[in-house]
Amino acid sequence: MRLILKSLVLTASLILAFLAVPGCAVGPNFKRPASPPVDSYTSAPIKGAPGTPNVAAGEPQRFVAGLEIPGQWWVLFHSEPLNELIQRSLTNNPDLKAAQAALLVARENLRAQRGAYYPHVDGSFAASRQRQSGFLAPTPNANVFEYNLFTPQVSVSYVPDVFGLNRRTVESSRAQEQSTRFQMIATYLTLSANVVVAAIQEASLRAQIETTRQIIDLNSNMLGIVHYQYSKGHASGLDIAAQESQLAQVNATLPPLLKQLAQQHDLLAVLAGDFPSEQTNDIFDLSQLKLPGELPMSLPSKLVEQRPDILQAEQNLHAASAQVGIAIANRFPNITLTANAGSTALSLDKLFTSGSGFWGAGGTLAMPIFEGGTLLHQERAAKAAYVQAAQQYRSTVLTAFQNVADTLNALEQDASALTTAAAADAAAKVTLDLSREQWKVGYGGYLALLNAEQTYQQAHLNLVQAQTSRFADTAALFQALGGGWWNQEELKGK
Repeated sequence: MRLILKSLVLTASLILAFLAVPGCAVGPNFKRPASPPVDSYTSAPIKGAPGTPNVAAGEPQRFVAGLEIPGQWWVLFHSEPLNELIQRSLTNNPDLKAAQAALLVARENLRAQRGAYYPHVDGSFAASRQRQSGFLAPTPNANVFEYNLFTPQVSVSYVPDVFGLNRRTVESSRAQEQSTRFQMIATYLTLSANVVVAAIQEASLRAQIETTRQIIDLNSNMLGIVHYQYSKGHASGLDIAAQESQLAQVNATLPPLLKQLAQQHDLLAVLAGDFPSEQTNDIFDLSQLKLPGELPMSLPSKLVEQRPDILQAEQNLHAASAQVGIAIANRFPNITLTANAGSTALSLDKLFTSGSGFWGAGGTLAMPIFEGGTLLHQERAAKAAYVQAAQQYRSTVLTAFQNVADTLNALEQDASALTTAAAADAAAKVTLDLSREQWKVGYGGYLALLNAEQTYQQAHLNLVQAQTSRFADTAALFQALGGGWWNQEELKGK
């Protein structure tokens, strides 16, 4: 037993001696990419989104530089049904759950990789019954040919990280874990934004269906009037045919809208982790949503620190940098320290007694001499992969800036489009009312009435779509700027 302890002490001393020697980690040390050298998102200044009084989604919006983005930015729409639906989605959506599980996998792999820093200690116990040939000298000191053999043993091995292979490997695993983390956050942000946009689209389709049904009722009443006037000799069969054609055309626009509404309902159910057949009470109305009056305008230098897709690309670049160090370290010598100690006896009661112990300690130095170019080309491939990751990072940054710029322009232009659509809708309604009254008393032509009906129908649908665009633009801006995930307790600490 004393010999075993002596061997373990000797091995531990060697290991501590190697730990005390500072090693170098070959390969490049990762440096975070510099912030983009720009101070704005668009070539021309964005002034803000003008308002349209007395119209849903007509609130004016202004951009506030440096305004903090709340973690639950969707509450700014002031819709309790929307808040509840998003909460269900974040709790039940399988894509988000899968992303969370992937993060746990990456985290455990990182912890497993850190084990390379420490010595590996294994214990074993062997027991056997043996018989020697009578033509050979007996092995045991008792000169017996048949005997039991018991051997407990402890083995220790340690690979000193002289050239940083373990450190670079752990560095790569840590970067991959962080990349998976930001991928999960991106899934979280995409899911919440998709639910908001899907709910807005559902509300838009309901408004379009309601408008279409009102126009169908209007045209049905007009057809009744035409039939009455025909019976009195004030209208012709051509007038009846024209009105029937108009009614049929309006009727034909309803089924596609109903189909889209059903598909939107299915989408909302799946986003919330439900089956489409499960009944939900999620009904949204554009008039019940409120636009935030102040919108954040993050600095361009901050965008690269906020967007999860940019942060994920950065960690992929970091992992690729560490892989270069791994490839270089594999071409250097590898040192392995080993030791074992134990006891061998013919009976259990003789184990660990004087004379039964054994021990051994040694070291191995291995260095690749000829690998057919394998290690060289692996190093070159790792360096090329780093260049690839760097360009992918740049592409991600450019796309992110494009997203923000597109959204800012859309907010400004769609606000103006809503003002125009509201004015066109009001004018078309007045024209339709006047045309209908003039036609009833015989002062207006029927063709003018049909044109007024068609104009009003299209103008009102354009108004609904303009309202939808303003809500969708606002949601897109929060998503483009990173969604404020860093203000979510369950995300920033993971």
